[in-house]
Amino acid sequence: MKWFFKKKNEKKSNNTNPPPRNQEVESEPKQVLKRSLQHNIQTLKEALGKSSDIIYREIRIGKEGTIKACLIYTDGLTDTTSLQDFVMETLMFDFKKEDLQTEITLEHDLISILKEVVITVADIKDITSFEEMMTSLLSGDTIFLIDGYDQGLIISSKHWVERGVSEPEAQTVIRGPREGFTENLRVNTAMIRRKFKDPNLWMESKVVGERTKTNIAVVYIKNIANDKIVKEVLLRLDQINIDGILESGNIEELIQDSQLSPFPTVYNTERPDVVAAALLEGRIAILVDGTPFVLIVPALFFQYFQSAEDYYERSIIGSIIRLLRHLAFAISLLAPALFIAITTFHQSMLPPALLISLAAQREGVPFPAFAEALIMEITFEILREAGIRMPRSIGSAMSIVGAFVIGTAAVEAGIISAMMVIVVSITAISSFVSPSYEMAIAVRMLRFVFMALAASFGLFGITIGLIALVLHLCSLRSFGVPYMSPMAPFNLSDQKDTLIVLPKWKMSTRPRLISQKNNVRQQDSASAKPSPPKK
Repeated sequence: MKWFFKKKNEKKSNNTNPPPRNQEVESEPKQVLKRSLQHNIQTLKEALGKSSDIIYREIRIGKEGTIKACLIYTDGLTDTTSLQDFVMETLMFDFKKEDLQTEITLEHDLISILKEVVITVADIKDITSFEEMMTSLLSGDTIFLIDGYDQGLIISSKHWVERGVSEPEAQTVIRGPREGFTENLRVNTAMIRRKFKDPNLWMESKVVGERTKTNIAVVYIKNIANDKIVKEVLLRLDQINIDGILESGNIEELIQDSQLSPFPTVYNTERPDVVAAALLEGRIAILVDGTPFVLIVPALFFQYFQSAEDYYERSIIGSIIRLLRHLAFAISLLAPALFIAITTFHQSMLPPALLISLAAQREGVPFPAFAEALIMEITFEILREAGIRMPRSIGSAMSIVGAFVIGTAAVEAGIISAMMVIVVSITAISSFVSPSYEMAIAVRMLRFVFMALAASFGLFGITIGLIALVLHLCSLRSFGVPYMSPMAPFNLSDQKDTLIVLPKWKMSTRPRLISQKNNVRQQDSASAKPSPPKK
């Protein structure tokens, strides 16, 4: 159990592990293009096999069509309309005009003339190796090869069917923006860039996955984010050596601090406004191509009880709702355990009338309180998962009807007491209050541990469990930042956005342990306080 109290899992060095891709000393020599067009096409066909979605369009360009060339693209990932209008038509017709032919004075000028004068596409790059060519080809770009030249051109032509910007389903709000991230990385970066007209917003690109070659963007504000945390994030991403990344959850598992803790140390969201607010606090966002969920680090415990609408409503409303979330967290974690402990070991704590009522309800129930709670909790978890996996049109209705029918039937059959059904129902409803699905799952896991401790040792077991839980939370780190900050270590200035949320004019500084430079949000918070006009 020593791992339970460790601050951070230390990775032991092992010489047998493969080195990071950016630190490899010896690598295979890159296969370069040849001057023969047919040789290059044949090499590409051998590497890609009989892939029917790879299109080879051989054409002739130049005056009287004396130069052989080939356009290669991936069907379904390439915008064939723009390829036809702005590339093929230009090369096969406009390029044969005399005014363009007179500009080619030397043989090696052909590539430059094509790139600078002929092809009317915004993004064009030179290419000399097969590895880079295949990566670009399978990403949706068009490859243009010419006979007699050992280099080609990458023509930007990515286009595929994708989901448009819509309202987030997992993180809904009453008041606030209705837009959410999509599966397109460039659309997501544009949604963040649209909120910042600041040149200090930096986006560093990386490619992770030997086979999937997934594009990743690390986003932060240069003069606000902690340079040490930015360096640590980039280092952990560079150390990933895996064949494929399919979702941001794969990245989260590979870069998180604690592997065995039930509590998440990397926050994820599909709301651009949440990412923008995190960047203004000095946090770092990690965007992964192919998923609408963006990772935010460092992620702290109290961050999982915050919702975007806390800052859009009046501060008093936001504070009450946030306190309600913390109360729901305590109920969801401890309610069944407290009921088991009191009814099993500490009946004297109950008023006589309530004790008599509970005794009457439990008359004829064959199971102890712990077994009752365990049966009801497992049944409700099954119903919850069934409601998620079933079609949405009937999923929620099925869960509600199933819980109501099973609970009523169990009470009438004398298997479960009515009070236990009430306690489990309140616990289940409280678990839905959490804005974060990851934190709700952690509470669901720990609830069974506290139930077992309560059934074994009563309130003493619950107390031991709470002490162990607090020690574990205080030992966690998220990219070097204490997980329980600003509560442990305690920081008075950061309490304005922890258990409650103060008005905007009171939030004059950023979180101290996250952003240690440019810490001031507004210079004079007193002057920002709203006040009625003086007569």
